Amino acid sequence: MRGFIVMAMFAVSLSHAGSNNYSEVRNLELDASGLSDVFIDAGAGALTVKGVEGSDRIFVIATIMVDREDEGEARELIEKRLRLELERDGDRAKLKAGFRSGWGWDGDAAIDLDVRMPAQLLLRIDDGSGPVKVQDVASAVRIDDGSGPIELSNSGEIDIDDGSGSITLEDTGGVRIDDGSGSITIIRAAGDVYVEDGSGTIDIRGVQGSVTVDDGSGDIDIDDVEHDLIIEEEGSGSLRYTNVRGAIQQDD
Repeated sequence: MRGFIVMAMFAVSLSHAGSNNYSEVRNLELDASGLSDVFIDAGAGALTVKGVEGSDRIFVIATIMVDREDEGEARELIEKRLRLELERDGDRAKLKAGFRSGWGWDGDAAIDLDVRMPAQLLLRIDDGSGPVKVQDVASAVRIDDGSGPIELSNSGEIDIDDGSGSITLEDTGGVRIDDGSGSITIIRAAGDVYVEDGSGTIDIRGVQGSVTVDDGSGDIDIDDVEHDLIIEEEGSGSLRYTNVRGAIQQDD
């Protein structure tokens, strides 16, 4: 059974980032009673997600931006190409935000999303490009990201597949990261940490479990690990570790 959104829309013509862009804001809301997780499928634009303790609703503010000087043309393109939905599908909430490709559409558009959701629900994100920021989601967070910086804080277990862009995690559960390029910073993880990285610096501090690193290139700095440290592949760059209380294994 599917449940659909309640939506309010406000449209204004704005100057955005120094260019003559058309922008409009749409609000979406969904009853989260009985849900187990939230899935966000986002294209280009910034994504911010915040978990709210005790909440039983999902709120979304979507800012739609189109690079068109003519307001009529911008409205027409949004009407034809916009894909913006928040709905219930069984025990999952699905938020889809992006633009359908087709004739007359050159992709000069983005949607910034500001999401508030119950803190106890699982969160999965499939993101194209743009910054992603998640905080106060107590359950597990799974992110599949193309490009752009990722920031997470005060969350449960983290699983990230990332193409490029920096990753910063603070106060999380266990962590698994598969990253193409970009710096990785992990501060205070309450579980095991596994990082597979193509290139970029790695800084890991305050891990209550074990740490495993497979790195192509870039400096590695690790401090304060409760259990074991395993360096599967070091690649190029310096390696520094301190305060490791378990075994240290460094493969050739």
